[in-house]
Amino acid sequence: MSATSVLATPARPVALLELLLPRLTAAHNVLLVVAGSLFVALCAQVSLPLPFSPVPVTGQTFAVLFLGAAFGARRSAAALALYLLEGALGLPVFAPGGPPGLARLLGPTGGYLLAFPAAAFLAGWILERTELRAWWSWLVAVLAAEALIFGAGVCWLRAVTLTNWPQAVQLGLLPFLPGEILKVALLAAALPASWWAAQTGVRRDAERRRPLS
Repeated sequence: MSATSVLATPARPVALLELLLPRLTAAHNVLLVVAGSLFVALCAQVSLPLPFSPVPVTGQTFAVLFLGAAFGARRSAAALALYLLEGALGLPVFAPGGPPGLARLLGPTGGYLLAFPAAAFLAGWILERTELRAWWSWLVAVLAAEALIFGAGVCWLRAVTLTNWPQAVQLGLLPFLPGEILKVALLAAALPASWWAAQTGVRRDAERRRPLS
């Protein structure tokens, strides 16, 4: 399977982005993947180190959830894979304060980072198979992606720091719950509203173009 076929846009809109931009070509998708990776890098710069944990509070998870829900499974996963590649090559795309390059991926936060492509894919995959775009379907998608990120992150953190499970959860999950709940609530409210508004606009545009009988 070629890269062009992987990034080709399906005939039926399955992601919010495809509803807004229905005539995407493979070249457009490549540009969107690059833009998505840069968006994650930008959100990563919003970082708050925690003195009691090796894991900082960042805007990365918001970017991952947004891309997965808005870009679709394959496109968002490709954007996150590119983001990790950029970071592994030493580009300053990770949150400030930690080691650069591959050392970041092998460090305490590596589990969270390495889970990003799969989490974005999972969110997009769930929504692509939900015909009725009710608010709960968006909520399920972002919650599943969050669970994957933090599940992988806490397991990796425990293995790298040689802590027990309660300590790993205390260091890698509990401090982040308030912020993640806020992110999930924001996305679960804003994304369904955006989908409804985009669908309404598409229908009105189609009605205006329909020839009079």
